[in-house]
Amino acid sequence: MSWRKYLPHAIAVGLVLLLINALRPEPVAVEVGTVTHGPLTVTVLEEGKTRIRHRYIVSPPVAGYLNRVPLRAGDRIEAGKTVMATIQPQPASFLDPRARAEAEARVKAAEATKMQRETQIDRATAALDLANKELERARELKKSGAIATRDWDTAENQVNILTRELHTAEFGLQVADFELVQAKAALTQVQTPSTDAVDPLKIVSPITGYVLNVYEESARMLNAGSQIMEIGDPRDLESEIELLSADAVGVQPGADVSIEEWGGEVPLRGKVTVVEPGGYTKVSSLGVEEQRVKVRVDFVDPFPPGMALGDRFRVEARIVTWHSDNVLQVPTGALFRRGGDWMTFLLDGHTAREVKVEIAHNNGIAAEVRSGLNEGQRVIVHPPDAVSEGSAVKARSR
Repeated sequence: MSWRKYLPHAIAVGLVLLLINALRPEPVAVEVGTVTHGPLTVTVLEEGKTRIRHRYIVSPPVAGYLNRVPLRAGDRIEAGKTVMATIQPQPASFLDPRARAEAEARVKAAEATKMQRETQIDRATAALDLANKELERARELKKSGAIATRDWDTAENQVNILTRELHTAEFGLQVADFELVQAKAALTQVQTPSTDAVDPLKIVSPITGYVLNVYEESARMLNAGSQIMEIGDPRDLESEIELLSADAVGVQPGADVSIEEWGGEVPLRGKVTVVEPGGYTKVSSLGVEEQRVKVRVDFVDPFPPGMALGDRFRVEARIVTWHSDNVLQVPTGALFRRGGDWMTFLLDGHTAREVKVEIAHNNGIAAEVRSGLNEGQRVIVHPPDAVSEGSAVKARSR
C-alpha cells in the first residue's frame, strides 16, 4: 500500500518532535500576586516608655530642719489632707530682713501665678466649648456623609487636645494654690518673733495621687528649695517614644498610634500630641550613634479592668505616618532594584515580562504604584534566580 512508504518518514518526524519536547526547558513554578486598589497605611515601629504627664517636686519654701519623712514611693496622697513633710523653723533667721523680703516676694509671685492659671482655665474652657459645638455639627454632617473623614478626625482631635489643655490648666491651678499657701505660711513664720513659739511648717499635698520618689527621707537641715520628694498620679499617663529623626519628620500631631507590647493581649489606641522640636544623640546597643526625637502620645483607649501601666513602663508604639483609603498597590515582594529603578516581572500568559514601575509609599507588605502597572495585572512575587525576561513560567498552586 502507498501509505507504507510514508511510515518511516512519520516515525522520524515523531522522534524529532519527541526530542525537541524533551529538550525544551520546563516552565519555572512561581508565586503570583495581583495589582489591586485598596487602603494602604505606612507606619513606624519604635520602643518607648510611659510617663506621668503632670509631676510635682515637693520642696520647702524656707530653710529649716526636716523631720523624718514617713512616706515611701507608692503611698497614696490626698490633696489638702496628706502631710508630706514637716519643717522645724530656724528662729535665728526668721527676723532676717532679707528673708522677710524674699518671703513677701514669693507671696506676690504665687498670687500672680494663681491669677495666670485662672485666666488659662477660662481660655481653655471657652476654646473647648467652641470645639465641642464644632464637633456636634460635624457629627450631624457625618451621619449624612457630607463631611470628609479627614475633617471629622480633625474636629475630634481638636476636642481631645483642648480637653487635655483644660486638665493641664486645672492641675496648674492646684499647684498654684498650694504654692500660695506655702508662701503665706513661710511669710507668717518669717514675721514671727524668735521669742515666740513657732509651729512647724507642714507641707500638705497639693494633688491627689501617689508618691513617685522620695529624695530626702532622713531628718536633717535643708535649704529652701531642696527636693524632698516627687509626686504625681499614675492614672495621668502618656507615652514617650524615641524615634529616629528621619522617621520623626513624617509624624504629625494627631496621628493614630497603636500601643503594643504593653502587657495586655490587645493593643491600645493612642494619638500623637507633641513631636519635640529638638533631637538628641543616643548610642544604640550596637554602639552606633543615632539622632533621636521624643514623640509624646496620649492613650485613647482605657486600660482593661485589673490591668494598668505605671510610670516608666516599656511599650512599643506603631505610629501612622501616611494613610490612604484607595491606592493602586503591588506586593512588595514582587519588586526588585535594577540600578536606580524599581522593576517587577509581569506574568504575560505563561511568560515573564520585565517592566519598570514607579513606587511611592511602601509599608513593607505593599507599595503604592504611580505608573507601570494596571489594576488586575498579575506579577511574580519573590521571583527565583531562574526567572528572566521571556522565561517560561507557571503559577504555583497554593
